[in-house]
Amino acid sequence: MWSQVMAKDNTSSFEGFILVGFSDRPHLELILFVIVLTFYLLTLLGNMTIILLSALDSRLHTPMYFFLANLSFLDMCFTTGSIPQMLYNLWGPDKTISYMGCAIQLYFVLALGGVECVLLAVMAYDRYAAVCKPLHYTIIMHPRLCGQLTSVAWLSGFGNSLIMAPQTLVLPRCGHRRVDHFLCEMPALIGMACVDTMTLEALAFALAIFIILAPLILILISYAYIARAVLRIKSAAGRKKAFNTCSSHLIVVSLFYGTIIYMYLQPANTYSQDQGKFLTLFYTIVTPSVNPLIYTLRNKDVKEAMRKVLGKGSAAVQ
Repeated sequence: MWSQVMAKDNTSSFEGFILVGFSDRPHLELILFVIVLTFYLLTLLGNMTIILLSALDSRLHTPMYFFLANLSFLDMCFTTGSIPQMLYNLWGPDKTISYMGCAIQLYFVLALGGVECVLLAVMAYDRYAAVCKPLHYTIIMHPRLCGQLTSVAWLSGFGNSLIMAPQTLVLPRCGHRRVDHFLCEMPALIGMACVDTMTLEALAFALAIFIILAPLILILISYAYIARAVLRIKSAAGRKKAFNTCSSHLIVVSLFYGTIIYMYLQPANTYSQDQGKFLTLFYTIVTPSVNPLIYTLRNKDVKEAMRKVLGKGSAAVQ
């Protein structure tokens, strides 16, 4: 009997899922379509600009901008892996997504979210070295170490997803296909299961300690040392320069971690779908689009690089 139920469940699961999203609020869907599309285009434009500037301007060939270019590439991948499907579902009556499409989306959302957690910790360490060890900065943050730290970030995120995504997808759902979300996201898919998910939730929490909490602790430790170093700087100009060096990164960390911790470090049975949807919307479309803006507005080097590139472009046209 149980094998028949499992077979039926597997057959229905492979038919795909229905992403409910905001279909219970049809008056919101067109508004959200315009908002999401606008933020998506801003994300692509802003992050592509950061990547191009980091490659074209020799003054930006430093560890900080190497990590920032990685973050921009990551944000472009993250949004491209989720937003086109979201726009498709918001635009028309069809809310379906294939099983394979859902699996790919879940894998990359989990993987890239994990990469960002670790990468932000790597960027915090870079800021620590720049502020607390300025004379040894170029020796500490040599190109080989930068490449190794970036590789650790990418491998950690994709390794975590390689464990959690299959475990989430194979949960029996007793024929349920309606995902009360606009993405194939882990908390929503776990909430659909018709079996006890305590073991899987415990595994997710344990991995989240390494992927989310451990990097956050490293970030806080780095900034504790940075704060102590800044307070020791006697000149106001020196303190302001050190603050400007780190403030952009702190803002990005706060925006990203505030939503991620709420989403992934609570039990599925306490998970509010409405809150989850709007928080996911925030870190899926808002955070990746404002990251380039935050770094550009508060960064003199990026502004000068942009003026230089635009100046060359206008000169070439003339």
